[in-house]
Amino acid sequence: MTEMVYGSSPVAVREPVLPRWWRTVDRWTMCSVFMLFGIGLLLGLAASVPLASRNELNQFFYVQRQTIFGCIALVVMLAISTLSPSVVRRLGILGFVIALILVMALPFVGQDHGKGAIRWLSLGGFSLQPSEFLKPGFVIVTAWMMAAAQDINGPPGKLISFGILGLVVGFLSMQPDFGQSALIVFSWGVIYFIAGAPMVLIGSVIGIVAFGGFTAYGASEHFARRIDGFLSPDVDPRTQLGYAANAIQEGGFFGVGVGEGQVKWSLPDAHTDFIIAVAAEEYGLVLVLVILALFGIVVVRSLVRLTAERDTFTRLAGSGLACIFGVQAMINMGVAVRLLPAKGMTLPFVSYGGSSIIAAGITVGMLLALTRTRPRDRMAELFGRRR
Repeated sequence: MTEMVYGSSPVAVREPVLPRWWRTVDRWTMCSVFMLFGIGLLLGLAASVPLASRNELNQFFYVQRQTIFGCIALVVMLAISTLSPSVVRRLGILGFVIALILVMALPFVGQDHGKGAIRWLSLGGFSLQPSEFLKPGFVIVTAWMMAAAQDINGPPGKLISFGILGLVVGFLSMQPDFGQSALIVFSWGVIYFIAGAPMVLIGSVIGIVAFGGFTAYGASEHFARRIDGFLSPDVDPRTQLGYAANAIQEGGFFGVGVGEGQVKWSLPDAHTDFIIAVAAEEYGLVLVLVILALFGIVVVRSLVRLTAERDTFTRLAGSGLACIFGVQAMINMGVAVRLLPAKGMTLPFVSYGGSSIIAAGITVGMLLALTRTRPRDRMAELFGRRR
């Protein structure tokens, strides 16, 4: 009777989750990541065979492991990309707490695997590097704190985030892991800058970082050896940097041919830290430029989409994730061409490493979730065009 008088109430028709996700997600970024993973498997077929031979394993043992880890990473990336920013924030905070606890446990139960730095935890035959998972969580926590600081009567989020930064960098330096420490400091600086940091404070942070570098140089033989090798005018051709530089020169524009490269037999880290040298030698500058373009697409498109975002947390967190992803790639490739001192840092989705590729999947998954097109973004564009 009521329906006859007042009419039936309309039922809201909601779009199914997957079509809505596909319509709003940045497909260019997603496809670029899939291409980077494919290139990583292609390079792994060449770069990991010598390592498998030295360890008396099946020649495709590491490629098979990378395929498994990569598929896990891509599934995780796609799953996280369907989440809302509020769920991403909760997930990032939880992940940061767990990763920080594991990093704090490294001095007591960690291993160095002959690398000179205690960075890994051994779990049932697998090695886990907690600092890889710490990075996206730290970005989320920092963005959350700085966004909350802009609310009326909000907490002193910038001061709290600075204290968290000091805690994280302190434990990472104990390993020592100065490369990841530099990435953490960089991400904090990017988020603080976007949030409106005064230039005086940014200059002070740069001064603190420089002082920390001089202190580390005098206190850590591991750090000093890498800096000395970078500053030396002559490169020992028998070092990893020497092998990598020679491989890049030999590759030229089109490379020496698939499987014809020799650097993979000389570099112990050809499948991880110096994978770009293998790409340059066998496939030449062409493939290197393709890799650079794919990383550029991920970073630039993400930052462009975030310019239309009005939510402070989403804008800060997305910018931090995009920048830390791109800078890690820049550092890896910069080391190979001797623009930067050796850092022991992987190339996301391309280098071999379970922790690295799964953490990269988490990072890009969060980035895809935060850069999805939302109704308010469309309305902002519509009103912008009418003005």
